Amino acid sequence: MRNMKEPLSKWYGVAATVFGVGMFPQMPGTAGTAVAMVIYLLTGESNILLILSVTALGVISADRYAKAIGAEDPGEVVIDEVAGYFVSVWGLGLRFALVAFFLFRVVDIIKPFPVRNMEKLPGGFGIMADDICGGIIVNVLLRFLEWFFFSGGFAAVFKFLGMEV
Repeated sequence: MRNMKEPLSKWYGVAATVFGVGMFPQMPGTAGTAVAMVIYLLTGESNILLILSVTALGVISADRYAKAIGAEDPGEVVIDEVAGYFVSVWGLGLRFALVAFFLFRVVDIIKPFPVRNMEKLPGGFGIMADDICGGIIVNVLLRFLEWFFFSGGFAAVFKFLGMEV
């Protein structure tokens, strides 16, 4: 069994596990994403400075934590989910909070190309990169869906195809 007690008392353990949320026995990634969603709903924004700060903290703390317990990508490290969720909702309104939560969890679990490839990066970069990449995919997908269904995209596609709506 890995020795996790000491690293959890260090700043990097607290940061990497998001104050111990990652220690939930069931679905720690979902718990980490839920924390990110609550922060987003309470603050009303996800900006570049926040994303860059959480990502930088995540790269450093996840790397140190993983090395301290001797694991490549520990499940209890959930700061990557927080950063990934913030990327998912960046530049979108609060109305996307819940759908972004579910889409991000699906992408994080399925890990479609190129998300899975990002895990191969070394140390904290690999721990963080797959969730950042997943967040980008979700953000782009949500922007496309908003355009298609709510901003005239559906009509534009049919007009392009020479069809009437």
